[in-house]
Amino acid sequence: MNPVKFCKFHGFGNDYIVFEAGDLREIENLRNFTRAVCHRNTGIGGDGIAVLEKLDGNDADYTCRIINPDGSEAGFSGNGTRCAVAYLYYKNLWNAENLRLKTKSGVKNYRLLSRDKNTFQFLAELGKPHSIADFDLQITNYNLPITSLDVGNPVAVIFVNEFDEIDWREAGKEIESHAQFPDRTNVVFVKILDRENIEIRIWERGAGETSSSGTCSIAAAVASAFVEKTGRKVSVRATGGTTEAVWREDGEMMIAGQADLIFCGEWLADGKI
Repeated sequence: MNPVKFCKFHGFGNDYIVFEAGDLREIENLRNFTRAVCHRNTGIGGDGIAVLEKLDGNDADYTCRIINPDGSEAGFSGNGTRCAVAYLYYKNLWNAENLRLKTKSGVKNYRLLSRDKNTFQFLAELGKPHSIADFDLQITNYNLPITSLDVGNPVAVIFVNEFDEIDWREAGKEIESHAQFPDRTNVVFVKILDRENIEIRIWERGAGETSSSGTCSIAAAVASAFVEKTGRKVSVRATGGTTEAVWREDGEMMIAGQADLIFCGEWLADGKI
């Protein structure tokens, strides 16, 4: 097998390994390949991979697949796609101000705001949320009020006064695979700081605890505005950094954040993993 080229980026500590689809032609099982390269001890290490391919159509410029560390495919990833778009600029594969990226959950629009060496700032238009619902969910040790919504990926939002009032990691793990969510779900715990600022902790579907997530950040912002705890423009503070999120009056979701290059290299292991 020929070496597979890659670059690893992170968005506020949420790290993704970016590949070009043409370089993965010899990979026989993408699911197993993803598990291997994302492994923190024996692989490159990452919260997922992004696979890019140039399109010739009029609806989008590139397509991007996001594969979780467990090998499952995500509908979308805010940080993962931002890392993928940063790769295109870093490799000089794209230099226009705007880029249309086709994902499993639809076309997303990205605008390059700034570049400082290998740090890229983008504004992304992510579409409109749907299937917003409030209900109580019974899990092993808690009965939790949930705001559930789909922002390209399903997200369950739980509001807390303090993060240590529940074991949010254990709760997140159980909720991810709860029967209420047949396709599993991301889980985000939200602490309201004021009308313009919230803080979150994240349990990501297929990845577990993560330091940041664009998907969970915008879901937390939308849910907070939906239940009238905040306005439609908020700063979302995660352990890895702060994402600026807007839920416009027309329903469009927008996030601004950065992607940083970590390193590039070649994967030399056998493709028959």
